[in-house]
Amino acid sequence: MSKLLIALGGNALGNSPTEQLELVREASRSIVDLIEAGHAVILSHGNGPQVGMIHQVFDETDAQPDVPMAEAVAMSQGYIGYHLQQALREELGRRGIERAVASVVTQTLVAKDDPAFRHPTKPIGQFYTKDEAGRFEKKGMMFVEDSGRGYRRVIPSPEPIEIIEVDVIRSLVAAGHVVIAGGGGGIPVINEAGRLVGVDAVIDKDRASELLARELDVDVLFILTAVDRVAVDFGKPTQRGLERISVAEAQRYIEDGQFPAGSMLPKVESALAFVTSRFGREAIITSLERAGEAIEGKTGTKFVDEARTAVK
Repeated sequence: MSKLLIALGGNALGNSPTEQLELVREASRSIVDLIEAGHAVILSHGNGPQVGMIHQVFDETDAQPDVPMAEAVAMSQGYIGYHLQQALREELGRRGIERAVASVVTQTLVAKDDPAFRHPTKPIGQFYTKDEAGRFEKKGMMFVEDSGRGYRRVIPSPEPIEIIEVDVIRSLVAAGHVVIAGGGGGIPVINEAGRLVGVDAVIDKDRASELLARELDVDVLFILTAVDRVAVDFGKPTQRGLERISVAEAQRYIEDGQFPAGSMLPKVESALAFVTSRFGREAIITSLERAGEAIEGKTGTKFVDEARTAVK
C-alpha cells in the first residue's frame, strides 16, 4: 500500500457553494478509487476562487468589518473541507468502505522577513475599476492592473517553512483516516516570541503540499490540474506532452521559460523538490479524472531523480 498526498486545485472546485458541492461529488469518485485500491490518501486543496469570494463579500459590504487574509483562508478551509469530507464520506459509504474523514484547520509557518512581504505579487479576488481600487487602497490594500481587465488586489506569497499541525495530521493518517489538510496552502502565520500570529498573505498551495508530503513521508505526491500531462511548447503546433521527465530535463525547461510562473511553474518546482528530497519518492502531475490511471503509469507526467536512481 502506498501513501499518497493529492493536491487538488481550487479552480477545480467552482466559484459558488452550489457549483462546488457538485464538483466535489465528482472529485470524490476518483479519490475513493485510490482508497478502494488500497492506498492511504491525504488530501490538500487550493482556495483561490473561494478566498476571493469571501473577500469580495466583506470588501463590498461597508457595514462589515475588514477581514484579515489569515481569517479568510481559515474560512475557506472550513467551507471547502466541509464539502469535501461530506462528499468523500458519502462515496465511501456507497461502496461499503468503512473509513472516517476529517478536515484539519491547518496553519503554515512563514518567515517574518520573507522578501515576499516587501513585494506583494499574488493577485486575489475579483477585478475592480481604478476608482473602486482606490477606495480600497485607502484601507492599506495594494492593487495592480491585470492584463487590461481591471485592477486586482495583490498580497505577499511567502515560502512555507513548517506545517504547524503536522503531528495531528500524522496521527490521523496512522489511524487509517482520510485527512483533508493544508487547504489554500495553510493559514499563514509567523512566530512572535512563541506566539503564532496570522499575516496577510497567501501561501502557494503546491509548495505547501510538497512540504506536507515530505513531513508525512508519503510515497507519491499527486499535483492535480486541468491537463493530463505537462507539456512543452504549450499552445504551439509543436506542443508535446511529457510522460516521464528527469530533474535535469525539467530544470532545462524551466530555464527556457517553458512553464508559466502563474500556473505550471510552481507545480513543476514542487514536484522536483519532492522527488529530490529522498530516494524512491515520486511526483505526478495529471488531471483528477485520470489519477488512478496515472499511478499505473498509463497517463500523467512522472518526475524522476535519475541521479539517485543511478546511485542505487
